Amino acid sequence: MTGIARSGRFQSGLSPNATQFLSSLAFDWRLMGDDIEGSLAHVHMLKASRIIPPDVAQRIEAGLLSIKEDWHQGRLEPNPEWEDVHMNVEGRLKERIGEDAGYLHTARSRNDQVAVDMHLYMRREGHFIKEGLLQLAAALSLLAKDTLDVIMPGYTHLQPAQPIRMAHYWLSYGAMIQRDVSRLDDWAARADRSPLGAGALAGTPYPSQPDMTRSELGFSAIYANSLDAVSDRDYLLEFLSWASIFMVHVSRLAEELVLWSTPAFGFVTLHDQYSTGSSIMPQKKNPDTAELLRGKSGRVVGHLSGLMMVMKGLPLAYNTDMQEDKEAVFDTVDTVKAVLGVLTGLLKTLTIHPGPMHQAALKEFSNATDLADRLSSSGIPFRQAHHRVGELVQQCVAQGYASFHDVPEDQWGQWVPEIPYAWLTELTAEALVDARTQTFGTSRDSVSHQWTQFQDWILHESTSPDMPG
Repeated sequence: MTGIARSGRFQSGLSPNATQFLSSLAFDWRLMGDDIEGSLAHVHMLKASRIIPPDVAQRIEAGLLSIKEDWHQGRLEPNPEWEDVHMNVEGRLKERIGEDAGYLHTARSRNDQVAVDMHLYMRREGHFIKEGLLQLAAALSLLAKDTLDVIMPGYTHLQPAQPIRMAHYWLSYGAMIQRDVSRLDDWAARADRSPLGAGALAGTPYPSQPDMTRSELGFSAIYANSLDAVSDRDYLLEFLSWASIFMVHVSRLAEELVLWSTPAFGFVTLHDQYSTGSSIMPQKKNPDTAELLRGKSGRVVGHLSGLMMVMKGLPLAYNTDMQEDKEAVFDTVDTVKAVLGVLTGLLKTLTIHPGPMHQAALKEFSNATDLADRLSSSGIPFRQAHHRVGELVQQCVAQGYASFHDVPEDQWGQWVPEIPYAWLTELTAEALVDARTQTFGTSRDSVSHQWTQFQDWILHESTSPDMPG
């Protein structure tokens, strides 16, 4: 069981180093409020089911409420003599109401107790995380709105490919956030189960009412199987998997902000509030915040891998190995919430530089594909047109030209008389992005429509009923 259980079965106490090794109080103290909430529901059920006397139940409830008040007022400190948060609740309850506190553990085990605590904790933190995701989405939406007419180079293989609208770029990350929210909602629905009443693994012989505690705690259902109820950590693995995918999105965005803020790109400037200096070079302005946003992804993915390895060989039902879930999950929750706040603030204060982006949009022959398309439209098979424009690019590079527009008109006529020089004046960055009129394309109307849909989604999610529970 979670914590250190001792009874008359043992002739000696634990060694000091084993006591410290087994203790979970250093990290599960944050579950105090959840443990009290679960205990209150449990004692209400015990009273309603006539498992314990009504007067005892009333004293237990009053004691729990007084502990809860002290917890909310910050007057409660962990007592290391009680090795986990659950024993801290029971121990303080005994101090306040005496031996009647021992009735609280009737018809439950530490196994279903810690399980319901974690379900309550994850449900609450899921709400906060979803709120943070929607705030991040709002920041991306505002950037997209403000950069609708900003043209930038799009990249593949980190090489200039074709011009895009910067709003199109921000909305691509908006689409990732939409999937993150959808996955979080799906996770929340699957995690919305109450294990309370499953006992150690086989339920309880008392006439308990698990559905009563489920209802009071706001869960949509109880576990269908008591073994599964106390040994299930899928919902934690799934959360860590969700967090890992989200952090990969964050890392990719942070990487691009690091690149774009360098003088070599000059596309954006991070606000001083999200930048640092050098201990030796006074001219430096480092994107440390974006770099650490990128780095935090490894931490979260590591937690997923770690808990996977803990769970992979465990037999049913509960094993103390499962105590390792909490530090991984708690740190991931803290990391994700911190990342959401920092990244949202960074994006809200970001300075965009349209000039350098527009200048870079047609460099490195990023209108070559459209030139090949135009040539193909004149009656030449696309593969031939593709090859001919590729030869033209090679000629330009050999002569030191960075774009087709740099080639003098007379030189152009000698190289490719079959391609009118006038075509170049039509293949501007604006013309290229507006030529792609598909709903997911880069034209102004298309991107405006994408932004409207994204903004409508944000408003809908912000006003719709929250996740289960």
